[in-house]
Amino acid sequence: MKEFKKLSIIIPVYNEEKTLEKIVSAVESVNLSLSKELIFVDDCSSDGTKEILSKYGGKYKVVMLKKNQGKGAAVKKGFQEATGDIVLIQDADLEYDPQDYPKLIQPIVDGVSDVVYGSRFLKSEKTKQNRVIYKHGYFFSQALNRLSNVLSGVRLTDMYTCYKVFSKDSIDKIWPRITSKRFGIDPELTAWVGELGFKVAEVPISYKGRTYEEGKKINWKDGLAAIFHIVRFNLFVRK
Repeated sequence: MKEFKKLSIIIPVYNEEKTLEKIVSAVESVNLSLSKELIFVDDCSSDGTKEILSKYGGKYKVVMLKKNQGKGAAVKKGFQEATGDIVLIQDADLEYDPQDYPKLIQPIVDGVSDVVYGSRFLKSEKTKQNRVIYKHGYFFSQALNRLSNVLSGVRLTDMYTCYKVFSKDSIDKIWPRITSKRFGIDPELTAWVGELGFKVAEVPISYKGRTYEEGKKINWKDGLAAIFHIVRFNLFVRK
């Protein structure tokens, strides 16, 4: 069985001065048998995020994009920089709990999957406490999830989760193919997982949704665009 020594944690950042230091502390506090490589990709923030990130430059990898391109571009850049045996995406807000890392990486460590999605909606004692703010957003997300399931062949309960985890072998086959700049990254990653035939597992995770006043960025326009992205990446992108 392959030995896993390092977890690369990709943290795309855009105007997260209020939560950035808290999420770094939360990630640092996670107890793992693997070492942690934190990779911050700042998508040309306009608040105090850059100044905060400058404090971490000597300890972690910090990449500053020269212009705002979107989450997809930031995540792809993070994949390029990753050197760990396992690669995980972590949003810079506080909606997701890094204490879920051990169970997120376990299916890959055990050799039973190449990719793991952390589901906010799988039934467990922990997910009973999950905070979903906007009910209309939840139902629309579920409809998009079903469409993705049908077209990609990857059966998931939560395609739009932040927590997507990849073995280095699998993400190295995926990231050079990524073209999404913004929130199309979720359906595109899932489409490639299905197209390339990777083994996928889902595990329940904690989730505390935030409001637009608290800094949530995705909106109804992104939701409509998601339909286009799901259809495009699963049916019309040459594999």
